[in-house]
Amino acid sequence: MIHELLYIMSYSPELIKGTLKTIVLKLLADNKRMYGYEITQRVKELTLDKIQITEGALYPTLHSLEADGLVTTESEYTGKRVRKYYSLSAAGKARTKERVREIASFMETMSALLDIKPKIA
Repeated sequence: MIHELLYIMSYSPELIKGTLKTIVLKLLADNKRMYGYEITQRVKELTLDKIQITEGALYPTLHSLEADGLVTTESEYTGKRVRKYYSLSAAGKARTKERVREIASFMETMSALLDIKPKIA
């Protein structure tokens, strides 16, 4: 187990770029509402640090999703700071389901194309 943790690899930004919106949408679907830092930490946790989303990638993605009407925002004061929470809109909930199905299908296609066999536990 310790050796596995020492050899964790990160994925190239090119691989992550095409899936970042779907990742964010799915996290919001699963968690109802989240703020930016919380999203980055949840991704690191779920992927055992294999995917680390920078603020420079996350916030433009969140702003794009908001502009597309897929997420809504709500600001809350926490002490002296304002924290911006993101939630899915009705359109965002529908789009999340579509995007997750699309990614799952793409992964199946890539597995067949690259002759990748599923690992058996």
